[in-house]
Amino acid sequence: MIRRIAAGILAVIVLAGGGGWLYLRSSLPQESGTVSVRGLSAPLTIARDRDGVPLIAAANDDDAAFGLGYAHAQDRLFQMELQRRYGAGRLAEIFGADALPIDRQMRVLGLYRSAEAELPHLPPEVRKSLDAYAAGVNAFLATRHGALPPEFVLLRLTPEPWKPADTLVWGKLMDLQLGGNYRGELERARLSRIVSPEDMAVLYPGYPKDGPTIVGGLRLGELLHAMTEGVGPTMASNNWVVDGAHSQSGKPLLANDPHLGFATPGFWYLARLKTPEREIAGATVAGAPFVVIGHNDRIAWGFTTSTADIEDLFVEKLDPADPQRYLTPEGSQPFETRAETIAVKGAAPVELTVRSTRHGPVLSDMLPKGSTEPGYVLALQATYLGGGDTSAAALWGLGRARDWGSFREAMKLFVGPPQNVVYADRDGTIGFIMPGRIPIRKSGTGWMPSPGWTGAYDWTGFVPFDELPQGTNPAKGHFSSANNKIVPDTYSHFISRDWDRPYRATRIEEMLAATPKQTQAASEAMEADTKSLMAKQLIPLMTRIDPSDAVARRAVDMLRQWDLRMDGDKPEPLIFTAWLREFSRTLFAKKLGAAAEGYWNLKPAVVAEVLKTRQDWCPGGCDKLLADSLNVALVELRRDYGGDIADWRWGKAHIAEFPNRLIERIPLLRDWLRVAIPSQGGYDTVNVGPSSVHNPNRPFAQFFGAGFRIVTDLADPAGSRMTVVPGQSGNPLSPHYADQLKRWRDFEYLVPGRAAAVSTLTLEPAR
Repeated sequence: MIRRIAAGILAVIVLAGGGGWLYLRSSLPQESGTVSVRGLSAPLTIARDRDGVPLIAAANDDDAAFGLGYAHAQDRLFQMELQRRYGAGRLAEIFGADALPIDRQMRVLGLYRSAEAELPHLPPEVRKSLDAYAAGVNAFLATRHGALPPEFVLLRLTPEPWKPADTLVWGKLMDLQLGGNYRGELERARLSRIVSPEDMAVLYPGYPKDGPTIVGGLRLGELLHAMTEGVGPTMASNNWVVDGAHSQSGKPLLANDPHLGFATPGFWYLARLKTPEREIAGATVAGAPFVVIGHNDRIAWGFTTSTADIEDLFVEKLDPADPQRYLTPEGSQPFETRAETIAVKGAAPVELTVRSTRHGPVLSDMLPKGSTEPGYVLALQATYLGGGDTSAAALWGLGRARDWGSFREAMKLFVGPPQNVVYADRDGTIGFIMPGRIPIRKSGTGWMPSPGWTGAYDWTGFVPFDELPQGTNPAKGHFSSANNKIVPDTYSHFISRDWDRPYRATRIEEMLAATPKQTQAASEAMEADTKSLMAKQLIPLMTRIDPSDAVARRAVDMLRQWDLRMDGDKPEPLIFTAWLREFSRTLFAKKLGAAAEGYWNLKPAVVAEVLKTRQDWCPGGCDKLLADSLNVALVELRRDYGGDIADWRWGKAHIAEFPNRLIERIPLLRDWLRVAIPSQGGYDTVNVGPSSVHNPNRPFAQFFGAGFRIVTDLADPAGSRMTVVPGQSGNPLSPHYADQLKRWRDFEYLVPGRAAAVSTLTLEPAR
């Protein structure tokens, strides 16, 4: 299939010499003039600034949703197409048999079916917004002129009309991405077969007792006020909010930089929505009519993922008398089954029978054979696969909230994935809340797969909303989160064991303390911070050796004098990361054998514990393993970056890559349209920049980070400063395809609320 696509590309390039280029150029959106469309109640305008950020001015909320759907379709149509097909398990229709494994997974999970089931539970005004958004997308499809975006031309694909469920499946995909605890359960179960309980405790250390939490206690009530003082898989996102007493403007200030996988086009799309009642601005997602993170004229909000454990794997025992049934506390029951047909381009359709138990879909039906013992299957229970999901209503309500009370009412509707949400308003209130469904279990914590036939580990409900972590106006004057533990050990409900290490959270608290009066510029500098507390912890342990080799000795001396900043113009970040990578790889390979492949990463907390207390993990001693791994790392660095250590630079190796999932597979285009830039930061820094350490050819490349940044001073919400990467458009021919790349890397912010329009398109109701 990929060869056929490549052949299509060649044909298009040849065609370009005879007018094909002009034809593909016609896929760029019309940005001025007037277009008559069906579905509007009154005229609206889409005014774009020089960065391609639209201001959609409409008569009412539904028309604004219509306009956003139209603008998204103009700029991100193929991204929207892939997103809904991914969620529905329909990629093989356009990519052939290569996509069958993904489609099987999605059909077994039934994400699109769950999205369709959401619709009846949504309030009428939210359903109207989804309908209006779909009408806007479809109005673009009906009125466009010229070519579809290049990917559609290459695949000979015509998009189907947009439906509300196509929007809702985006939320299910986020649940799956951010709530992926079940994969950790499988890995831990695999390791527990070969590793002692004592060693498992080293491999999976608990959260540090002195690590920052977000809240230190919980008070219940209709409006929660000052709370007990607390110190305030690769994952990252940062947010913080300070009150007016701690900001230079005298009003609250809120900052957020959510981190996800990089791609072209990016995950986020900036937009402003204006009606006579309100203006909402910030980060939207192509395919949905909501400002997910941003502000209106009264409030601002920001998200980080909470790492809440919202998935449990259950080992279901088959009925020995009838393998078409499984055992429950009430006796033998039949599997629920449904038939799925997956259309495959260039091949016959694939028939699939999906089985479900009382806990959820049988996940082992999509796993490799041998994933479960004979006579058993694995079923997945997840909060987002249950009924009554009203998360779309919560997101709709955020933009319309006017104060903490109405904001909190919107959050009551949020199902997931559970988020750490910071809040601020112009009246001076700041708040924190972690909304979403958190399971209550009869016993256990769901850390590894549990027996399903006994009922002992069943879910009995969800944590009541009033008992979720939340509060306002703390004595310390701020809230912050960085995927760290958000509650103390005394909290009455289990949320997670998968908290991120507190490096970023601690660093944010340090910087807030160092700047008692926050400004937008100060928060921007915090988002750009590259100081590594991981290196601060590990460097003394790693550099305790005394190498005999001159180059190794020089490397150790440089690290001892390093300022711990993961800056692109320094050699030390490269030496440190390469050394830690090689040491952890060797350490876990010796300890875990073949099982290390799925576990090993930089694992700083584990490495620190081994170096301090577990010399038995290092054959020949940990100092020898440190010296040997340093020598291996230096040989590879000299090979790749030259013989003089002084010439090495982190930025030469640490390249932020934004792949286009179709174009990267096509040799002729992937280099021409490559979107990449040297970047700073590291695994643990606030300006996060994790490396792809498993990649033997490009172990320091960055494929994950802050695709969006925002800093809002509630003294002037319209002056909110934002960045998005790589650009607003998903069309490779657009000037906004990757025009924000350097500005993003250099922390140059846009101010959409102050930007002048350079083009205006008017949509008017068709007569």
